[in-house]
Amino acid sequence: MFSEKRSKGIKNPNIKCQGLLLPIAAPSGTGKTTVCRKLLEYSDSFAFSVSCTTRSPRPSEKSGFDYHFVSKETFEEYIKNNMFAEWEEVFKNHYGTLRSAVEEALESCKILLLDIDVKGALSIKKLYPEDTLSIFLLSPNDEELERRLHFRGTDDKKSIALRNARIPDEVKLGEHFDHIIVNDKLGRTVEEIINIIKRR
Repeated sequence: MFSEKRSKGIKNPNIKCQGLLLPIAAPSGTGKTTVCRKLLEYSDSFAFSVSCTTRSPRPSEKSGFDYHFVSKETFEEYIKNNMFAEWEEVFKNHYGTLRSAVEEALESCKILLLDIDVKGALSIKKLYPEDTLSIFLLSPNDEELERRLHFRGTDDKKSIALRNARIPDEVKLGEHFDHIIVNDKLGRTVEEIINIIKRR
């Protein structure tokens, strides 16, 4: 399935390639975005799903790379035209996965990384049950999660409190994912995800 950047192998023409949807969800601050970036570095077989959102970009974010930043009116138009495979409202902002990105990845035999909300990941799993491998990440402990949220410096105290309040519900929903991984060491987490995909 993999075409590693470090040593690209020759694919067997007798094996039919198959795309895979890999939604990775977690409570805020668990490190899912960092995990996705490391997976993208590992192999050309991975592609990243750029979600649409109505929230404002953070200083380090680029439109079309991190997210497609759109107006609420545009987002509602996308919903009306059935352009989303899934969408959710999170902290009064809307996030959605474009149906075209999902279908393109499956058709081109890519492993599509979806860095999305827990409910969004389960929606993808329900819509594409045969093509989805869902991963839920957990922080080693509450203290580490709190440290990561403060360390990344993208949220104020009120936002952190709101995110923390969601964690019990997110962890409960995490029980419905195919695999739950404690993200204590980045390299170990990435290796475990790679092995899960290879076993599939």
